[in-house]
Amino acid sequence: MVMPTGASHVLLVLLLCWVAPSRQELAPVQLRLGGPRGPAGEGRLEVLYQGRWGTVCDDGFDFHAATVACRQLGYTAAITWTHSATYGQGEGPIWLDNVRCGGSEGSLAECVHNGWGISDCHHGEDAGVVCSGQRLPGNSSQATTSGHLGEVLGLTLEEVRLKPILARAKLSMPVMEGAVEVKHNGRWRQMCDANWTRNNSRVVCGMLGFPREKHINTSFYRKLWNRKLKDPNSSLKTLSQKNNFWVHKVQCQGSEPHLAHCPMQVAPPAPHQHACPHGMHAIVSCLPGPAFQKGTGKGKNKTTPGKVLPVRLRAGTHVGEGRVEVLRHGQWGTVCDKQWDLAAASVVCRQLGYGTAKQALVGARMGQGLGPIHMSNVQCTGHERSLGECRFQDAEQSGCRHEADAAVRCHMPHMDFKSQVRLAGGRNPEEGVVEVLVPVQGRLQWGAVCGAQWGLNEAMVVCRQLGLGFASHALQETWYWAGSPDASRVVMSGVRCAGTELALQQCQRHGPIHCPSGGGRFSAGVTCTAHAPDLVMNAQLVQETAYLEDRPLGLLYCAHEERCLSRSADNMQWPYGHRRLLRFSSQIHNLGRADFRPRMGRHAWTWHQCHRHFHSIEVFTHYDLLTLNGSKVAEGHKASFCLEDTNCPEGLQRRFACANFGEQGVSVGCWDTYRHDIDCQWIDITDVPPGSYTFQVVVNPKHEVAESDFSNNVMRCQCKYDGQRVWMHGCHTSDAYGADVVSDLERRERLANNLV
Repeated sequence: MVMPTGASHVLLVLLLCWVAPSRQELAPVQLRLGGPRGPAGEGRLEVLYQGRWGTVCDDGFDFHAATVACRQLGYTAAITWTHSATYGQGEGPIWLDNVRCGGSEGSLAECVHNGWGISDCHHGEDAGVVCSGQRLPGNSSQATTSGHLGEVLGLTLEEVRLKPILARAKLSMPVMEGAVEVKHNGRWRQMCDANWTRNNSRVVCGMLGFPREKHINTSFYRKLWNRKLKDPNSSLKTLSQKNNFWVHKVQCQGSEPHLAHCPMQVAPPAPHQHACPHGMHAIVSCLPGPAFQKGTGKGKNKTTPGKVLPVRLRAGTHVGEGRVEVLRHGQWGTVCDKQWDLAAASVVCRQLGYGTAKQALVGARMGQGLGPIHMSNVQCTGHERSLGECRFQDAEQSGCRHEADAAVRCHMPHMDFKSQVRLAGGRNPEEGVVEVLVPVQGRLQWGAVCGAQWGLNEAMVVCRQLGLGFASHALQETWYWAGSPDASRVVMSGVRCAGTELALQQCQRHGPIHCPSGGGRFSAGVTCTAHAPDLVMNAQLVQETAYLEDRPLGLLYCAHEERCLSRSADNMQWPYGHRRLLRFSSQIHNLGRADFRPRMGRHAWTWHQCHRHFHSIEVFTHYDLLTLNGSKVAEGHKASFCLEDTNCPEGLQRRFACANFGEQGVSVGCWDTYRHDIDCQWIDITDVPPGSYTFQVVVNPKHEVAESDFSNNVMRCQCKYDGQRVWMHGCHTSDAYGADVVSDLERRERLANNLV
């Protein structure tokens, strides 16, 4: 076919103008990690293109893209990737969208994408990465690190440690007393005790994970110092004459979170002046927090009643980090991040029995809370004993939202717990057979843990002890993982943990070992994850939507088949009669830092022909009506036939939907709503007599899916039923109120019903 000349010119122009949406510009690009400061290799992914820093949209972003980005940043591998601006919303252009990588590319620019700056995203969809802590050998990557909150500019004092001198101090764990040594420009130096103050000791103890310092008599240490100076076999006299052995002077106010914030003179002002004339090394003694003290009944904070606002941390991956929550007016609530800084964060950390704050995190880095926001514009000097002693505004006046919840990471004492447990045989370092180091017949020996009765609480302790975050699975059988040959013997059985212990060795366990299965393939195992979901019921919605309905039996066949009615329904003359149902709506929020997904894949979901839907979790919630003495008078359950993002806050997109056999789950920050008018969203109270009761909802009752916090999975209401009407009041999650408020509510109900 002969093409007209004009048409061939047009075709040539079209071919020249057409640009493939991938690999079109392979110029080297620079990457960095942004957002509030966290562990190395973790943050919002940012790209430098045409002289401007911008972000990457999470549409299409996956583990392969994260792998390429982490390698380009100089790390050996990717651990995971994050979506929906987990590390805060970035600024500037969104340079890349719909990134598709094979995993072997040398740069993110080599991957398929829409084209530079071509995107339909907003910054609420910024992608982030979590890279392994190991750097590539000899790496000279193009990666840089953006400025982070709490970063010490010009930091020259890198680390601090206590060198124990006395025998009792050497045997102590953690080390709480000794000579102060600081790492300055890569070299360890002694701190001169001339002009050393207790404020300096307070800052040092805070950096080492201790809330307070204590006075110490240094005269004995002075005698030891002088004795060593006279010892001809000691090199101390020669070393102490060199100025590079010392840090000359530090002057702290006591409120600093880091020694590098204090005015410091490494060398004396005069060129030939000795750095520490007539002095010795500074001695510091620290007091540990209650969790790190031996014995019981110790470490209660001696703070002034009335000024103390109890605080707690939620949703943190490690001990000593999390979203800050305070107890005011009998109810737990969050803190707004306006003016949130290291001084305020350090007050929180010290109040909890930890050291000073490593990081003051903003932008709901540890997940969003639910309920009131109690404080905003918190301003502390650093000497306060409680956050309640700081100046602050009520958050109602500042217009804060939970997207701005404050969080902290605290300095923690080194306890060496990590060396007492290990995982063996897994496909990666985050999984395997649990092996522990315990004394056996007078000597330390590695061994396995019996898998019988092993559960998520025990697995959580192991993952926390190893610094791996949360447990995603607790395995009682480990057929596919081979343990270490030197740890085949079962050395621990009957382990029972509350879930808050710092080490597995602190949990209850059998005295003599009793493991009928014999260990081996029936040894305990775990799978750990850095982030976990956290489901919380909206208590206020339950209180507002509760009502009674007398529903004909003819409309309850499917509900009866799903066991959503009381047992007495089996004996009725179907379809004649009715059942009295206490209906309500439930809204379940995911406040964690990972999506809540069914444990079973779609291939294992159960099809329910009557309702024509799939059950992804057999029992998602338990609904119970209890007497004031705790006896169950009515019960119901809700199967997870449709686990999805019903709604999400502004800036987050719904990612899970049940339609067309879609993926089920609840995204971070989103919520799943079960309306009052759907089947099984009730308790059958047909056989319940009038009276006062406790209405209770338990989410994820069998702990089928691991969460960062199970203490908020229970919601309770006070319920009054007169035979015709129902009143629901005082609805709250199990950790929403202080213990005194809950006990007072229960006491008043008992008095009102003569149940003293």
